[in-house]
Amino acid sequence: WIPQVLSSTEEVVELYRELSRHPGLSTACLGPDVTTQYGGKYCSLYTEWSQRDLARAESIKFCRQYLIFHDGASVVYSGPAGTCSEIKDELLSRESPSGALKAVLRKVPGKEKEKEKQFLEIWDQNRKVKSIDLTALDKHGSVYDDDQFGCLAWSHSETHLLYVAEKKRPKVESFFQSKAPELGTSDEDTGHPKKEDAPLKVGSPCPGAGRGQWGSRGSDGTVLQGEQFVYHEDWGETLSTRSVPVLCILDIEGNSISVLEGVPEHLSPGQAFWSPGDTGVVFVGWWHEPLRLGLRHCTNRRSALFYVDLTGGRCELLSEDTKAVWSPRLSPDCCRIVYLENEALGPHQQCSRLCMYDWCTKQTSTVLEVVPRQAWGEYSPGGGGMGHRGVLSTTALILGAFPGIYCGALPGLCWAADSRRLVLDTAQRSQQDVFVVDTVTGTATSLTAGECQAGDRAGEGVVPAGLTPSSASSDAPQGSWSVLTIDRDLLVARFSTPSCPPTLRVAILPEAGREEQVRWVCLQDAPPVPGISWGIRTLQPPPEQEHPQYGGLDFDAILLRPSKGTAAQKPPLVVMPHGGPHSVFTAGWMLYPAALCRMGFAVLLVNYRGSLGFGQHNVASLPGNVGTQDVRDVQLCVERVLQEESLDAGRVALVGGSHGGFLACHLLGQFPNTYHACVVRNPVVNIASMVTTTDIPDWCLTETGLPYSPNSLLDPDQWSEMLRKSPMCYVDRVRAPVLLMLGEDDRRVPPKQGLEYYRALKARGVPTRLLCYPGNNHALSGIEAEADGFMNMVLWLLKHLQC
Repeated sequence: WIPQVLSSTEEVVELYRELSRHPGLSTACLGPDVTTQYGGKYCSLYTEWSQRDLARAESIKFCRQYLIFHDGASVVYSGPAGTCSEIKDELLSRESPSGALKAVLRKVPGKEKEKEKQFLEIWDQNRKVKSIDLTALDKHGSVYDDDQFGCLAWSHSETHLLYVAEKKRPKVESFFQSKAPELGTSDEDTGHPKKEDAPLKVGSPCPGAGRGQWGSRGSDGTVLQGEQFVYHEDWGETLSTRSVPVLCILDIEGNSISVLEGVPEHLSPGQAFWSPGDTGVVFVGWWHEPLRLGLRHCTNRRSALFYVDLTGGRCELLSEDTKAVWSPRLSPDCCRIVYLENEALGPHQQCSRLCMYDWCTKQTSTVLEVVPRQAWGEYSPGGGGMGHRGVLSTTALILGAFPGIYCGALPGLCWAADSRRLVLDTAQRSQQDVFVVDTVTGTATSLTAGECQAGDRAGEGVVPAGLTPSSASSDAPQGSWSVLTIDRDLLVARFSTPSCPPTLRVAILPEAGREEQVRWVCLQDAPPVPGISWGIRTLQPPPEQEHPQYGGLDFDAILLRPSKGTAAQKPPLVVMPHGGPHSVFTAGWMLYPAALCRMGFAVLLVNYRGSLGFGQHNVASLPGNVGTQDVRDVQLCVERVLQEESLDAGRVALVGGSHGGFLACHLLGQFPNTYHACVVRNPVVNIASMVTTTDIPDWCLTETGLPYSPNSLLDPDQWSEMLRKSPMCYVDRVRAPVLLMLGEDDRRVPPKQGLEYYRALKARGVPTRLLCYPGNNHALSGIEAEADGFMNMVLWLLKHLQC
C-alpha cells in the first residue's frame, strides 16, 4: 500500500497560495527614545516586510510600526501600533541620526513616452519638505539601490546626503545624424541650465584620476560620434546596469548635487558613509582592472577601504590592498570602523575575518580570525552557553566554540552603545545564530543559545526517528536567527524554523560579561505550519572518502518529513543539495521544502563538505573535488537516511539549482538506480563550455582545482579537466526523467548550459522537458516564475514518482 500524497492540482495550488502568503521580514529601524510623564521610556519600531502577491504576479513591500516600552534593562511592554500599509515605488530610505528626518529615493513612472524618473525626498515628522528630481538635474545616471554598492547616508550634521549612482555618459550620435538649425538657439531653448553646479573636487591621488570613463567631452558639451555601440563592462548577475559607480553628495539646503571627484580611476566605489566630523567619505573600492567579474555573492573580489578627504584633496588607503573587504561600519563614538575581510580570489565565499580600523591611532587590528574548524569535545548535558550538536550522540561542540564568520554583510547598525561590542549573525553549521563580539578581548558570545522557541510548543522540532539531532538539548537554539538592527542596545532580530515562518523578536543587550542573560520578547508571532517535523543529523564520510589534506571533516543534513500518518507509511523522498557550492542550508523558513512536506514528501537538505558554517577547512576541501566529494557526500546521506528512516526507497527524486543542479545531474548519472525523477533550475552541466560565457569564469577554474588568472589562456589539459568534472560526462547513464527550468537573463549560469543538457537527453531518448522564463535571472525569483516553477516541479514529481 502506497501512502497518499496530495495530488489534486487544485489542492496543490491552494496550498502554495496559502504558504506563499507568509511574509518575509527585511528591515527594522528604531526611532528615538521618548520619556513619558511618568518617567518611563518608549520608542517606535518601524519594520518592512515583503510578500508574494500571486494575483499581481509581483512581490509587494509593506510596513508596520510597533511601540516598545523599556526601562533600559528589559522590555516592559511591546505591541503593534496601527495596521500594515503597502510601500509603493521606494528604492531606498534612511532616517537621519537624530530621527527627525527621513530620506527616500523613489522611482516615478514617466508620463507618456518619458523614461522612469528618480526623486530624492526629504520628510520630517509631519510632511514631505523636499522633492528633488534627480533625473532632471542630469548630474549622473540612475542611483544604485542594490546592497552591493548602494548607500543612502546622512552626514552627521544632517545637512547632506551621500549616495552612489552610475556615472553620466556623454551624449553620442551617428556619424550621419541630421543637424538641427542652430540659429537663434540658446541654453534656455534647448532646456539646458546656463551654469551647472561645479563638481566637488578633492584632488587627484593618481595621474588621470577623475577623467571620464568614455573619453573626453569638451566643456562646450560636444556630442561624441562613433561611440553609440561601444561595449561597457558591467558587474554581472543582478548588476548588469552597474558599470562605473560614482559617489554623489546632495546639499539639502542648496538643492545642489556634486559628483565627488578624486576616486582613483581603477576603482569602483560603494558602501560609502561620512567620516567622523563630516571631513570626508569612507568607501569600499573594488578593482575593475583588467576586467570586471561578477560581484553578487562573491566576497572574494579584490577591494579595500578608502577615505576621501573633502578639504585636503587626497584619497587614503585604510586597509590592505591585496584582500577583499566589505561591510564597513562606524562606531557610535566615531572612533572605530569594523569591516569583513576575505582572501582575494579562491572560493567565492569563505570564513571571514572581522577587522577594525581605529580612526584616532590609524591602526588596524584583527578582532576575529578565520576559524579552520570548530572545536569538538565530550558531550556535556545541561551545560550553558553554546548549544550542543551531537555526533552519533556521543560528542558535541565544545561549549563556547565560535564557528567563524560566514555572512554576506554586517547589519547596517551593528554596534552596541558602548562602541566596544557589536552584534552579527552567522551560520553555525546548519543553523544561523546571533553573536555579540567584544572588539577588545576578541570573544564572541551567543545571544540565541538557550532560547526556547515558540515552535517547540507545536512540536515542529520533533526529531524523526534515527536522526542525530543538533538541537536535541532543551537549552539549545532550534531554528535560525538574523540581526535586523541594534540601537541604544535595543536589539531587533528575525527568527524562523523550517516549519515556522519569520517572527519578529526584540531584546535589550545586557552589559558586558552578562550577555548570556539576554531575554528575547516575541513582537510579531507566526503560528507554526502544522504537519511538518524536522531535525538535523551529522554524518562522517567513510575512511576511503576522507580528504587527504583535511581529514576528519563531517557535514550535516536537515530532514523535513510529514508528521501526520502512521509509522508504517513511507513517504517519497525529495533530495535537495544547495548551490554555491560554498553556501549553506540553515534551519529556517523555506517555501519550497515546506510546501513539499505539507504535500506528503520528505525533503532532505544536504550541507555537504564545502558548505559554510563548518570552518575554513571544510570550505577549502572542495575546490578540485567537485563532482566527486560533494556527490559522494550527498549519496552517502541519501543511502543513510533510506536505511534509517521510514521512507520509500522506490520513490526518490532530486531537486537542485545552480551547483545544486550540477550535483543533481551528477547523481543521476553516477547513481542511476537510486533516483527516479529530477528537477533542476539553471544547472551547471558543462564547466568547460560555461567558462567563456559566465560572469564568474574564475569559479570554473577554482572549483575544478585549476589556477585562475584573467590574462592566461586555457590549455587543452585544463579544458579536459573541466569537462571531466562535469555532469555531461555521465549523461549516457541517465535514465530518470528530467525537468529543466532556465532563466533567460541568467548571467551566472547562462541558459545555454541547460539547453546543452536538454539536447543531450533528448538525443538519448530520456524523458525531458524544458521551461524558459523571460525576465528572470539566475535565482528564478520572479513571483510568476517561482509559482509556475513550483507547480511544474510538483506535477513532474507526482507523475514520475507515481504518487
